Amino acid sequence: MDDSKQEKDMDSKNELNKKEVDSIENNIEIKENKTDDSKFKVINKEKKNRLYFSFLIIGILIIILIIFSVIFALLNINNAKILNNVSILGIDVSNMDIDEAKKAIEDVVNTRLEEDIILKKDDFETSLNANQINANFDIETAVNTAYNIGRDGNIIYNNYNILFTTLFGKKIDCNLNYNKESLNQKIDDISSKLPGSVVQSNYYIEDENLIIVKGTPGITIKKEELANTIIGEIKDITKKYNLITIPTQDADPEPINIENIRNEIYKEPQDAYVSKNPTTVHTHVNGVDFKISIEEAKELLEEDKKEYIIPLKITVPKKTLSDLGEEAFPDKLATFTTRYDPSNVNRSNNLSISAEKIDGTIIMPGETFSYNQTVGERTIAEGYKEAGAYAGGRVVQDVGGGICQTSSTLYNAALLANLEIVDRSNHQFLTSYVPAGRDATVSWGGIDFKFKNNRTYPIKIEASAKNGVCTMSIVGIKEEKEYEVVIQPVVLSYIPYTTKYENDSTLEEGKEVVEQAGYTGCTSETYRILKLNGNVVSKTLLSKDAYDPMTKIIKRGTKKD
Repeated sequence: MDDSKQEKDMDSKNELNKKEVDSIENNIEIKENKTDDSKFKVINKEKKNRLYFSFLIIGILIIILIIFSVIFALLNINNAKILNNVSILGIDVSNMDIDEAKKAIEDVVNTRLEEDIILKKDDFETSLNANQINANFDIETAVNTAYNIGRDGNIIYNNYNILFTTLFGKKIDCNLNYNKESLNQKIDDISSKLPGSVVQSNYYIEDENLIIVKGTPGITIKKEELANTIIGEIKDITKKYNLITIPTQDADPEPINIENIRNEIYKEPQDAYVSKNPTTVHTHVNGVDFKISIEEAKELLEEDKKEYIIPLKITVPKKTLSDLGEEAFPDKLATFTTRYDPSNVNRSNNLSISAEKIDGTIIMPGETFSYNQTVGERTIAEGYKEAGAYAGGRVVQDVGGGICQTSSTLYNAALLANLEIVDRSNHQFLTSYVPAGRDATVSWGGIDFKFKNNRTYPIKIEASAKNGVCTMSIVGIKEEKEYEVVIQPVVLSYIPYTTKYENDSTLEEGKEVVEQAGYTGCTSETYRILKLNGNVVSKTLLSKDAYDPMTKIIKRGTKKD
């Protein structure tokens, strides 16, 4: 019994101890929870204080920024000038009004556009003027852009731009506009005059033969690279023009396409006749075709030759245009004459041969006359002789030299007949036989002179060169409304020549001999004026031309006794 009682007492004590432990743990947990709650409340209070303080700082900054912006805006509200530290094309326009800025830039730009860019390749040198490609800067847009800095946004954006520009500056570009076609034409013109240029294959008909002249390899201008260099030079108006070395590359002539040539020359024979009411002249057409097959012609071209001759089958119609006589060509539409020195036998010979080849040429309405195809290649075999010609900035002896006088004389006759000029280039230097802007240079395989018969009736060229007089006349039937034509060349500026001295060991020391006289160059514009009953109907710009000055070359003796 005692043992049992003791066990009960022990169980009672254990149960009591367990209750006490649970009570103590509960008390501790309650205290811990109370402690955590108080800590959480403290943390939340601190966060609220920091957030409040942050908002307060941001609010103060916003107020300061607004006050600053208002003050800044009030200080600049009456400013009618461009901001400080602003430049256009490298020209400082700070604190200028719009008109002042325009004038400051125009003064520099206009001077720039009047200057010549010098282009050089070995001994060849030429020039190009920005006005020749109608170059102009969009100054107005650039100045307006500069003026609107700090004015074209909200108050904060404007103030930011004003502050940023004042501290760091603002450089504004100015768009350069130019005539790409004129630039490409000028580069093509330079390419055709460049010594050593590639010569393309060409052809002409002589009697009953098609003469195909094989082209020769040479150099060609990297046109895109040169164009970009030229435009880059014009844009950089704060620096003097650099001497541009003409970029070139080796090139081969294009392959001869015999099928295309055959298609171009092929014609069916047609009789000439004149119909009335209204009067219409119908020229004869000679039938033209290869006398051999295309395959045989291709076999001929496989031979390595400079010139290929393909026989033609010419079928003459029963009635030709010449048989119509004055019925088809009763009126002289235009005539032009130039003079030359008949004592220069070689040059006179060349003029006479080229005039004979042109004489009697008939051009139907809509057809285009080509000088090179009509005259053909100028060779010794054709009877041409060496005479003075321009090449590489000098006067040199060249086979066919001087024939540009017949092309220039014909050019003026075509102008006076009010014909459409298709292709024409001026000489590198001024000529002695026509004024600036009225010449037309030609070269075989390169520059051609072409004009189109844009009249209602056929025209015929009457050409002669003898006794020091070269005459080109164009005859046909007058239009119902025939204009009086006046050609007006205007010289814009003159370019003085320079003098170059070359040492010559064959001349005594101190002795000087003028090897080449110097000639002034110029820039010009040429207009065609049409009059009707004495009144000016139209005035059309024909061309803008630039002629290089010819360097005076003096040989200076270095030979010592």
